[in-house]
Amino acid sequence: MLLIYSDTTNARLQYICDFVFAEQLGLTFTITIDSEYFMQYSGMKFNYSNQSFEGKAFQIRPVQLLFQDTIENQPIDCFDFNGQKAFYGIEQSDYSFDLLAASFYLLSRYEEYLPHEKDSYGRFSHLQSLAFREQFLQVPLINVWLSHFSTRLQSYFPAFNPRKPIFRFLPTYDIDIAFSYTHKGWIRNVGGFLKKPSLERIKVLLGWQRDPFDSYEWLNNLHKAHQLEPIYFFLVSEKNGAYDKNILPHKTAMWKLVKKHAALYKIGLHPSWQSGDAIGLIKKERIQLEAMAEGASNFNSLFPIHRSRQHYIRFKLPTGYQNLMEAGITDDYSMGYGSINGFRASVAASFYWYDLAKDQSTSLRIHPFCYMDANAYYEQKQSLKEAEKELQYYLRICQQYHGQLISIWHNNFLGNDKNFKGWKELYQAFIQSLTT
Repeated sequence: MLLIYSDTTNARLQYICDFVFAEQLGLTFTITIDSEYFMQYSGMKFNYSNQSFEGKAFQIRPVQLLFQDTIENQPIDCFDFNGQKAFYGIEQSDYSFDLLAASFYLLSRYEEYLPHEKDSYGRFSHLQSLAFREQFLQVPLINVWLSHFSTRLQSYFPAFNPRKPIFRFLPTYDIDIAFSYTHKGWIRNVGGFLKKPSLERIKVLLGWQRDPFDSYEWLNNLHKAHQLEPIYFFLVSEKNGAYDKNILPHKTAMWKLVKKHAALYKIGLHPSWQSGDAIGLIKKERIQLEAMAEGASNFNSLFPIHRSRQHYIRFKLPTGYQNLMEAGITDDYSMGYGSINGFRASVAASFYWYDLAKDQSTSLRIHPFCYMDANAYYEQKQSLKEAEKELQYYLRICQQYHGQLISIWHNNFLGNDKNFKGWKELYQAFIQSLTT
């Protein structure tokens, strides 16, 4: 067991020690403020204070972040550390920066509570982030730090055998436009045809051609062939809007689509754009999705829909996550940017959300993604070759640091729509590279 000494303890320190020592390094630990007990302890000791003790104890002299109970501008000065960036540098310690405070700053998304400019969708802009400004957005920096830190601890305490997390790949899909033409009704199809005449639309509606967004059977075969366990997120808003354009949930086709996937895979809610302006809609949409999945062989009504990912990655802290918890969501997959690929929280691992506004840890588990097809295509305007190169990069770096790679794909990218020609093949090749 690791004994941690601090002059004082609080929720912030307990939270980050849980993540670093218990979850990532596999250590049991206890925090003490009793200096006499700490000095007499004969096992592994970690001194997180400015005090000096006789005997062998690994020491990090803390900055003040973890001992504050307010949200205020932080003095962040980045420097080079082992070929990567670090901040909260310290002297006369066994480590050159306060790993705990720096990790807490990134995981808690501290900067998103501070005054900032929003993007055109009202979201925290990646341009405002420390990771983007200091050019480590594409690096799971906390994983990198912990890899180095565990090696240092092992050299300090030879008996310490750190647990290395296992690399995992989790494919996820956002179903926010289930079909391009079918099941939309004649009014929407006539309006769409008048706006943009298309022979393809006619062929699909007459049953002569598969809907270009219908990639479901192809994906199902891909998952079976490579033993994948994906998560599908469904948008089920009861009415359409400027950003909510899915098949309405009362349509038989939508019910069948949800039930079919609930019988095979894990599913989650894709809260509508409208729910961001009307808090009660999230719970209403969750209940709607549960009703649609009810009766599916793989769906257990005793454990209802508890996963979510925000449509357009639209959320703000802390209210966005507070609203999800109030609606019964326990696991959220929105931690990433809807404008660029990368590690928004600088980590390739799931973690519990820390509510800075209330200064307390929560039971909401955050599962960050680092790659989304729509970012590569619409925002970064990448060619297929560039997109493939970026995707392979995220695979390599997550494997290197034993992280979790969560990717987001949309059914329309993986169908037969001519606008996304080559994306299906790109994805298939990527999956094959994972399992061969």
